[in-house]
Amino acid sequence: MASSLPDFITYFLNPGHYEHAVDRVELVQTHISYVLLAGDFVYKFKKPVDFGFLDFTTLERRELYCRQELVLNRRLCPDIYLDVFAVCRAGDAFRFAAAEAGDAVEYGVRMKMMPREKMMGEVIARGELNRSHILDIVDTLVPFYEKAAGGSDIARFGTAGAVSVNVLENFDQTRGFIGRGALRQSQFDAISGYARSFLENEALFLDRSAARVRDCHGDLYSANICLADRVYIFDCIEFNERFRYCDVASDVAFLAMDLDFHGLHSLADFFIEKFVAASGDKGLPAVLPFYKCYRAYVRGKIGLFTAHAPEVDEVTRNRNLAMAEKYFLLAEQYAR
Repeated sequence: MASSLPDFITYFLNPGHYEHAVDRVELVQTHISYVLLAGDFVYKFKKPVDFGFLDFTTLERRELYCRQELVLNRRLCPDIYLDVFAVCRAGDAFRFAAAEAGDAVEYGVRMKMMPREKMMGEVIARGELNRSHILDIVDTLVPFYEKAAGGSDIARFGTAGAVSVNVLENFDQTRGFIGRGALRQSQFDAISGYARSFLENEALFLDRSAARVRDCHGDLYSANICLADRVYIFDCIEFNERFRYCDVASDVAFLAMDLDFHGLHSLADFFIEKFVAASGDKGLPAVLPFYKCYRAYVRGKIGLFTAHAPEVDEVTRNRNLAMAEKYFLLAEQYAR
């Protein structure tokens, strides 16, 4: 696996190559990122990939989106997102430098390490997630959406036509994976048919776009939430505005779907109930199943992308295929 990793990632897998204390380094990969967990800090790098909906293929674009990531995530985590830095080469070695360094070979985002045991996924795995946590999340999200940017330029991303671009793109991007272990033809037909039918309700989308479309988070689920001294919601979408400019219901549906995914259906219902009450968004339930289905399918797609990336190891590949299968089953349930 190491031979397929970039040289600088291999170099910084060595705990001795950091200027601060590091006992061990853990590499976490997604379809678009390398993340190094090292001591008290997290170092995140963008892979040089182009999936159509994102393009990180040039160093300049990776720097741009690192800076975007820093600004956007400071909305909810101002103390966690520290800076954008450069990676510079020195012979066979590498060093971290200020982002303005003229000899950068890569850029990354540096964050404070949050307590692993307080990550929402870990709390769920221990069976400890409760209604108090859900209320804290609601109390964090409602004012965030109230303050988030809106207006006509953003509202247009909530129309049926705009939403259909995102939703139908998923089907185009996964058609080639049908029958390869995680996605069946019958599932694909049921989910895509349901989505296309729901998108015909143009008046419903138009009505919500006028009042409920904001510059949201875009990737709101348990992997991006830490339940520590307060709620930290991190790792928002920075690479494509059309995924972040969305109906608040789409953001909220992602977390509700994620709770369903983990078998926490009563907490999912409680979350929606309390969010609707606190936000006054009584129309949200009408679009919730549609957006839950959309979000489950997106997670399935990402699982497929990650599993088929040549640089991931076999354990990561198999885990992502299994998760993709489960997400597609959930999307099918919403569709049917």
